[in-house]
Amino acid sequence: MNANTASATSAMTPAAGEPTQISQSETVTLPRILLVDDEPRLLSSLYELLRGRDYNLVTATCGSEALAHLSKMRFDLVLLDLRLPDVSGHQIMDFINDKGIDADVIVMSGEVGIDAAIGALKRGAYDYLRKPYSREELLKTVANALQRRRLEMANRRIASQLETSEKLYRYLVDSSPDIIYTLNHEGKFTFINDRAYQLLGFSRDELIGKHYSILVHEEDLERARYVFNERRVDERASRNVELRLKYHSGGGQDRTFNNTLMTISLNSIGMHVPDLEVKKLEFFGTYGVARDITDRKRAEEVISYQAYHDILTDLPNRMLFKDRLGLAVIQAKRKLTELAVMFIDLDRFKLVNDTLGHVKGDELLQQVALRLKDCLRRGDTLARQGGDEFTIVLPELRDREDAKAIADKFLECLQKPFDLDGHQVHISASIGIAIYPGDGESIDELLRHADIAMYQVKALGKNGHSFYHNSMLDVSHQKIALEQSLRKALEQNELEMYYQPQIDVITGKIVGAEGLMRWNHPQRGLLTAGEFLPFAEENGLMLPISDWMIGALCRDMLLWNAAGGESIRLSLNLSPQYLDRGDFFEKMRGALVRYGISPAQIECEITENICIRNPQYAIEQLNKLCQLGVSVAIDDFGTGYSSLSYLHRFPIHTIKIDQSFVKEIHDEHGHYPVILAIISIARGLGLHLIAEGVETDIQARYLKANGCLTMQGYFFHRPISLPNFITVLQVQDGREPAPVPAPAPAAIQA
Repeated sequence: MNANTASATSAMTPAAGEPTQISQSETVTLPRILLVDDEPRLLSSLYELLRGRDYNLVTATCGSEALAHLSKMRFDLVLLDLRLPDVSGHQIMDFINDKGIDADVIVMSGEVGIDAAIGALKRGAYDYLRKPYSREELLKTVANALQRRRLEMANRRIASQLETSEKLYRYLVDSSPDIIYTLNHEGKFTFINDRAYQLLGFSRDELIGKHYSILVHEEDLERARYVFNERRVDERASRNVELRLKYHSGGGQDRTFNNTLMTISLNSIGMHVPDLEVKKLEFFGTYGVARDITDRKRAEEVISYQAYHDILTDLPNRMLFKDRLGLAVIQAKRKLTELAVMFIDLDRFKLVNDTLGHVKGDELLQQVALRLKDCLRRGDTLARQGGDEFTIVLPELRDREDAKAIADKFLECLQKPFDLDGHQVHISASIGIAIYPGDGESIDELLRHADIAMYQVKALGKNGHSFYHNSMLDVSHQKIALEQSLRKALEQNELEMYYQPQIDVITGKIVGAEGLMRWNHPQRGLLTAGEFLPFAEENGLMLPISDWMIGALCRDMLLWNAAGGESIRLSLNLSPQYLDRGDFFEKMRGALVRYGISPAQIECEITENICIRNPQYAIEQLNKLCQLGVSVAIDDFGTGYSSLSYLHRFPIHTIKIDQSFVKEIHDEHGHYPVILAIISIARGLGLHLIAEGVETDIQARYLKANGCLTMQGYFFHRPISLPNFITVLQVQDGREPAPVPAPAPAAIQA
């Protein structure tokens, strides 16, 4: 078994951390590398990649094992995973630094956050590889690290021999990757190696005898004066001072250098005097090493920029925005001026994102950011808060009209359509505005109040702007109170189902009913679904409320079937959130079985937007319902943005004409092409058709004349409670109304 075979065997056994068995001669020459990763598969893959390349490999599967190896053995290189189960990669690097362990570190991490990279670089990591890395990238980085280490070790070794070998000294200095120089007491070069020519374009002859200022950037001359005239020795000498040096002919470009300086001193012995021997330390000049750190500085600048900017839009992110807003507040307080904070939320962006995909959604955000930036004044700051939300600070306002004018510009610039690879997209925005100091004096207060004002615009129909007012805070508190009350409503059985009959206009009989939720609020009385379900959707209550609804509907159907309504179909509205839940079908089937309700008597109403959100998943769920015997209707047909092809792909049985189209019917003999088109689609596909929101005799006659024979609306019946609905059924059948027993409380879980 050779050395590589032995290494592979040790890596694949429980004693994977044991050093490779190699000969004494190989121990001297082969670089020793410590591989640290808590994922066995990745560690094994890394081991196999490096084996056979003249490396002495040692593995560690956790931080404590790595620390143990570092304490016992010397390593040239450590390949380190940051995320370990017991000790973090950063802590291991701190241990290496604290103990003065002479080993380079290459960090390999799957961390996407910028803090991990910054932390590794600050701790002196040679390089930072983000998982997954390429095979070539890893091998090249390892080779470069060991090559650099060999050069540095060679430099140190040869430097220790300078006293005895001038020739070796010259070779070392001229082959160094750093600029090495000496200055006399006047700051003029007495020696400089060839690296200066390679990096800066200055030959040795051009610099010898010249003052160091010929190389230094004008803005750094003052700092350079202290560095290049360093007189201190040992630990007190200048270390890691950064200066910018000039190119000889580089088109005005500069490079940044890290100068490590030490002082050359000469011990002189004076003349012998009869009573006193004089000795003194005479300053002779400065010896220095300048390392090119331009690439490192650029990398640090990129990392710093990305930490404070949104990568997608290149706008300031939330952190930088708060910093600039804080400075603007300080300035406004000092100058006794006002400033405005705006909170912008794009209307209908989620619909575009769900319809065209996230890639097109990102393109839309980029185009929006460009348009908004064009509307700003010099000194204003636009930032992306996250998602489709933007924030703006407008310093030094003359009056509120300045903020209003810019908000109007925003709304105007968003009115023009956006072109997303041939797709014409229209969006708008809701803008909330808070003014310092009247609406708040702290950063968080201004942002919160601007956010509240923005939601006020949303509630009033979107596509507008509004200044914050204290009354809005009361409304916001009312919403919180409503949410808390809604949670209690489930527990205290305050919810109730109402039913709006669906009429066959040929027979005048009730053939179905749509279940509509009502809330018997203790203080506000009977609330319709539109007054509280939006809050339920925003606050994660749709799932328990939908569970309650299924149980309540099944309980009520037992009573209405007992009253002779077995042939009447119940329509229930299905929330998209509820359909997306994996156990929705089981909830429905379990309730029907438990209450003994025929699935054929149930029809689930969905909106077109459900078809857009996740078409394939929605098809699977709806097909399960159809196999069970439940039918499916599309509610509000014609108001969404789905393709008509969904009518072929989805298992649809019924189309409901939205009331917004029905309201347009004012003439029995008029021409209403949208309604005629929907009727034609339903007839052509063999689908059942229901018109909702029928309120006048003219509307009913027009719909009947053109082939829509099932209707619901105030012209026939308003939504009514279960006892009244059963009474209507009994009267329709010519029976004497009988008392309806009070329903038992519905279980929250269906």
